[in-house]
Amino acid sequence: MSVRVDFSVISGWVESGSRVLDLGCGHGTLLHHLATTQGCRVQGVEMDSDCLHSAVSKGVPVLGMNIDQELDGFDDNSYDAVILSRTVQAIHQPATVLTHMKRIAPTVIVSMPNFAYWRNRFRLMAGRAPVSKDLPYAWHDSPNVHFGSCRDLECLFEELGLTVMQCIALSSSGKKSRFPTKLRNLTAGAALYRLTTTDPR
Repeated sequence: MSVRVDFSVISGWVESGSRVLDLGCGHGTLLHHLATTQGCRVQGVEMDSDCLHSAVSKGVPVLGMNIDQELDGFDDNSYDAVILSRTVQAIHQPATVLTHMKRIAPTVIVSMPNFAYWRNRFRLMAGRAPVSKDLPYAWHDSPNVHFGSCRDLECLFEELGLTVMQCIALSSSGKKSRFPTKLRNLTAGAALYRLTTTDPR
């Protein structure tokens, strides 16, 4: 079975045998891949009951927790890597969640759709809310509560003492972008970040 490009990138950032926490793990596909191919000890967190049951059916352990409110239940440095994949825009308190993430694990992995992608800008100029593969919902039916760009997210990382170790820009088709990474705020449909904390523990 083929693996999504962003999942393949994340797998390359996670060492074999690592303890991995995935916040908003969806159907558990990434965690199942990490467990079966890299021997990782995995734990998912997911509120959607259909996704939770789907993940459990794959053998992925999942906690039905509210990411915005219940992360203080995880101990400091209890994982090697913590992942927030295409979820940051759908939670209510991104700064709080990211602060918990840097406490929970030394490696923080985050991805988010880029609302400043050039196609989205043109749709807004035409007077319509953007809809794309990365933003597949109509404005009135979207789980997204924040509409940030790559630049917005990177500014938040800096404010929170998180250093970007690596950034991969993704095209609107989910592949690695053919444009230079430095142009990601305009040309990336989404971006994927590997971060570490710059704050003393």
